Amino acid sequence: MPTVTPFVPQRITVHIGPPASSGENVTVSFSDYVKNVASSEIYPTWDESALRANILAIVSFALNRVYTEFYRSRGYDFDITSSTAYDQFFVKGRSYFDSISRLVDELFNDYLRRPGFVEPLAAKFCNGTTVTCEGLSQWGSQNLAQQGYNSTQILRSYYGNVETVLNAPIRGITSSYPGTPLRVGSTGPNVVILQVSLNRIAQNYPAIPKIPVVDGIFGSRTEATVRAFQQIFGLTPDGIVGPATWYEVVRLYTAVTSLSELRSSGQQFYAINWSPPNSLQSGDTGEKVKQLQYMLSVLSAYISEIPPLSVDGIYGPATRAAVLAAQRRFRLPETGTVDATTWDEIYDQYAGIENTSLRNGEPFPRTNNTSANQAVPAGNFRRNGTTTQSSRTNYARTTTMTQFPGRDLSIGGQDPVRQEVVR
Repeated sequence: MPTVTPFVPQRITVHIGPPASSGENVTVSFSDYVKNVASSEIYPTWDESALRANILAIVSFALNRVYTEFYRSRGYDFDITSSTAYDQFFVKGRSYFDSISRLVDELFNDYLRRPGFVEPLAAKFCNGTTVTCEGLSQWGSQNLAQQGYNSTQILRSYYGNVETVLNAPIRGITSSYPGTPLRVGSTGPNVVILQVSLNRIAQNYPAIPKIPVVDGIFGSRTEATVRAFQQIFGLTPDGIVGPATWYEVVRLYTAVTSLSELRSSGQQFYAINWSPPNSLQSGDTGEKVKQLQYMLSVLSAYISEIPPLSVDGIYGPATRAAVLAAQRRFRLPETGTVDATTWDEIYDQYAGIENTSLRNGEPFPRTNNTSANQAVPAGNFRRNGTTTQSSRTNYARTTTMTQFPGRDLSIGGQDPVRQEVVR
């Protein structure tokens, strides 16, 4: 599954005290921030594996705050606080322990994540003696280190199945807001971010109408959804996405997906190649099954005979029932198996619904001469493989908040990890 490597900020702004307090803001380099917190939270005499585990947890938690714009989406002018009730212990002006400083220089741009997820793990922790929590126990990590556990084993003992991303790129923090308002007629990756986010929020707030097709084009359906969102959350219902609406979307998206929580539902990204499979049937799994399920889920919203289904990549009974219903509706042999003929018919019906809804061409072009390991170029192909001059942007550039990696993503791509994940 292709995933995105979030950036590590060059500098981070820390609010001294709880979020709503009148404390000052202190801006330091990210590595100095990690050295400060690690020197304030843990003991430099601990075993190195315990130190490494704790430093990676500190880095990951801070990066999660930056990645989700946790405080800035709420109108604050800082990235994290020094309050342990909310974040991590930071002491302005303190010195650092040499052993900790050395390890942080090595680890400050490595972080933890769940396999298949994009966002850095919200790696919460506590001392494990006077305070206990769901995350890592600091003293418990030292006990495990003394038993011979390495840092990966310690982290998995507390966080479960996590992996370590190495050498994430470093850059200055930039706002996720596009810089100019999005409105009817806007196109591009920022519109995709908006559409994906609003559709996910709508799962928790059914009064918000879902956008039928995520295509990066701000049309009338997207405008209607934006207006409903604005009305529900007390914003001016003008259908225009300025800073206030954008950051309210960011805040709500983070909340409904729990991206800033240890038990996050996770953020995932896909590049889509719509070429037909050889065959799909019960028991199959993978990206092609997800694409099939997505098309069927769109059809089910318009065709009552096709039952709704989840997009989980598993060709189970629900998927087979939807396929049989589609074959029956489209007068195809009712086999429950998706051959090229069934795939093409489902795709054509899906594309027809989208064209009717948005009246502007095909949003997810399919090409027969693009392999499953290549990203489809942005808007350069029609379903039959002929080139066009479409201005549509590649759906592979899906919601990344502030963290678009600067390159197209393709099926099978991955970020470097410290070691193989136990699956």
